[in-house]
Amino acid sequence: MLDASPAHLPRLTRRSLLAAGTATAVLLATTALPRGAMAEDAPAPAAPQKFSFDILTQQMRELSKKPYVAPQKVTSFLGALKYDDYQRIQYNPDRARWNTPGSFFRMDAFHLGWLFDTPVMLDEVADGMARDFTFTTDDFIYHGDLAAKVPAKTALQGVAGFRLRYPLNRADIFDEIVAFIGASYFRALGEGNTYGLSARGLAINTGLPGAEEFPRFSAFYLERPAPGAQSVVVNAALESPSCTGAYRFVISPGENTVMEVTARLFFRAAVQQLGVAPLTSMFLYSDVNRAGFDDYRPQVHDSDGLMIRRADGDVMWRQLNNPPRLGSSVFALKSPKTFGLHQRDRNYADYQDVGAKYEKRPSIDVEPIGDWGEGAVRLVEIPSELEVNDNIVAFWIPSAPVKAGDELEFRYRLKWGNLPPDSRGQRAYVHDTRAGHGGISGSKPTPGLRKFVIDFKGGLLANMPGDAEVQPVVTVSHGKIVTQTLFKVSGSDIWRLVIDVSASAGSIVELTAHIAGYGRKLTEVWLYQWMRN
Repeated sequence: MLDASPAHLPRLTRRSLLAAGTATAVLLATTALPRGAMAEDAPAPAAPQKFSFDILTQQMRELSKKPYVAPQKVTSFLGALKYDDYQRIQYNPDRARWNTPGSFFRMDAFHLGWLFDTPVMLDEVADGMARDFTFTTDDFIYHGDLAAKVPAKTALQGVAGFRLRYPLNRADIFDEIVAFIGASYFRALGEGNTYGLSARGLAINTGLPGAEEFPRFSAFYLERPAPGAQSVVVNAALESPSCTGAYRFVISPGENTVMEVTARLFFRAAVQQLGVAPLTSMFLYSDVNRAGFDDYRPQVHDSDGLMIRRADGDVMWRQLNNPPRLGSSVFALKSPKTFGLHQRDRNYADYQDVGAKYEKRPSIDVEPIGDWGEGAVRLVEIPSELEVNDNIVAFWIPSAPVKAGDELEFRYRLKWGNLPPDSRGQRAYVHDTRAGHGGISGSKPTPGLRKFVIDFKGGLLANMPGDAEVQPVVTVSHGKIVTQTLFKVSGSDIWRLVIDVSASAGSIVELTAHIAGYGRKLTEVWLYQWMRN
């Protein structure tokens, strides 16, 4: 069921505040909940309509030719719910949709209110026809003093989104596996995971000067799964001032929950920067910037690296950072195999946080279907002092500019789960990254000198002796390598590369490193961006 505790509600972040709209209505809300106000603007159920993804595609194509109309926010008390009010609303598990014999899926709705004051339409598709899902106050449980203020059997103006449940970890429990709520944000889980990073339908002008545009899913069409089906299909309509879109998600839960996504986009206006398959996460600190946080926990992050698999077989591991000012890294690519945000540290001891369980946060890979051609993966890192802020964004930017009237289609898979590195592969992976002041340990820090320690584990390198003829390949831009040392850590299969780098004040230093030998690359390519204050 939908827990009423804060841990089971969407994280309040600067990005979710922007995406959900301003919080003015919430801040000015009163606790008076007038009876009868819920239904005054509730739409009447629409007549069933023929539906297919192609029909939705044509509807969104036609809508793109019309001026954008901003969505209406809820009236009545729903738009005035405070955070504490929203915490006391729970979906009634006895009212779950698709709770029928043989069904492996359950669908619950998210209540409108608090940050989520813009209704979305929710339809069920069966036998080629779309019919409204309708919700009333009887579909929710109102705890505390809300129970006496909310009238029974009263139609709601809509819902804020939905979640799907499936027996993922135990045959007798329907676990939450995916949730769509807030603009075009959604999250999913693989086996044993707890919620962490999010994906979005589309990102427009993210990390650029000026306002970011937040497209939103305005309607969902959920195809009723057949008895015994272990995949479910969700269709969605996307709207924003610059574009419209038709989305199709084929969701298959498992050890790694896989979504096969088709996005058909229609542009009302030119877009300065289009972000395809955007991912959003949180990185506060780890061993690269631990000194800046007076906290008992060794690390705090939902993801610790951006991993890119290039078409030529190279694997790039960009260690994440929490920079002193807005950071941006752009990786030009042609036909990438995958890119994604990963959480590699999987032990409780890495975090020591009983409640957050960061070791259980999922990683996610984006796998293009078909040839995406030339473009770039952009990583945006936003300075943050708090772990409630989602400060990491990654997405694909097509090389061709987007003009008004353009129609684009992107197909890709999203894979959510632990996604551990392949320790049995040919190349060693980046096991850990540490940083601190440069020079001899225990000595007085030298201004402008920074030490980076990169541990590589697994692959062919793991079984090589310490005197193997291997060497580091290190490049530094806008800085200078002062010293570098490579050695095998005694009694382990880890090779450690230690680099001291100097840079002038204000420099943005880009570093890359890998280990090579015997005519081949023996490791992933490690990358990092150091901003020297």
